[in-house]
Amino acid sequence: MRYLHVLNGDAALTLFRQCEVPGEVVICREMMCEGKVKNTNNLPTLFESRAKHLQFHYGIDKQTYYSNVVTELEKMVSFASSSDEIVLWFEYDLFSQVNLLFILHFIANSKIDKQIPISIVDLPHHPGSEDIPKAFEKRTRLQTDDLSLAADIWDAWCMDTPLLLETISKMPTGNLKHIPSAITAHLKRFPDVVTGLSVIEQYFLLQLALGSYRWYVLYMFFWRDLEIYGFSNFQLDVLVHRMEDAGVIDEREQLLMITSLGREILEEQENYLDYVSLEHRWLGGVRLATTPWRWDQSLNRLVEID
Repeated sequence: MRYLHVLNGDAALTLFRQCEVPGEVVICREMMCEGKVKNTNNLPTLFESRAKHLQFHYGIDKQTYYSNVVTELEKMVSFASSSDEIVLWFEYDLFSQVNLLFILHFIANSKIDKQIPISIVDLPHHPGSEDIPKAFEKRTRLQTDDLSLAADIWDAWCMDTPLLLETISKMPTGNLKHIPSAITAHLKRFPDVVTGLSVIEQYFLLQLALGSYRWYVLYMFFWRDLEIYGFSNFQLDVLVHRMEDAGVIDEREQLLMITSLGREILEEQENYLDYVSLEHRWLGGVRLATTPWRWDQSLNRLVEID
């Protein structure tokens, strides 16, 4: 058997190579859970939109995006032509699961032979070298219904409303078993109907209300308690800097601390959205500056505001 393996990020490559699993390897270096995602089946159009958005709003050089992300993904087309099976290695967290949906979207809309079987590996979080061969042997072959559902979920991710995603989060998803919990975590990133905070912003403020921490300590708490997100240092840096600009977090002598405004927001005396800019902020296909949808913690669902 000739395998084409798709790994989620460079960190997995060293571990993967140590296990000597046979086959060609392609790295997915995207972070589709972050920023604007254009609703299109035209891959060059999708990549062009992503490159512009990530450069302007995240400081990721457009040329670097094409050389590190797009060129790497395009290797899949040539490798697949001599492969008997495509194996996707993705963990259960939001970051990984949205990238998994994107890779299936890429396969469906590229010149890759649609008759090649596709399997997914159910990786544990932070796998060790002993986990790789075992997980590979237990991989799951995706069926036609799975691929069709994945395409529908990706389309829902790119829509300008989160309602279909909320519906999907409450339904069975076959062999894509981690999708519901990942989507639920995603929906909690919408501004809270009372405070305007996402669940991650609220988490940071609650931690800082207990004490001041260096950034890496705060991130360690996040990775321990909210590992469902699978976010990188880069994503958390963006979020913390945004909170600093809004005046709810301050940094002194390398310590992050909550401000009086941050405490007032936690106490529901102020609303975070009055102080932070949502312009050019996107969750998939949803533009936060114009969406009427908010997360209601008491109801555990989205609600529409006037």
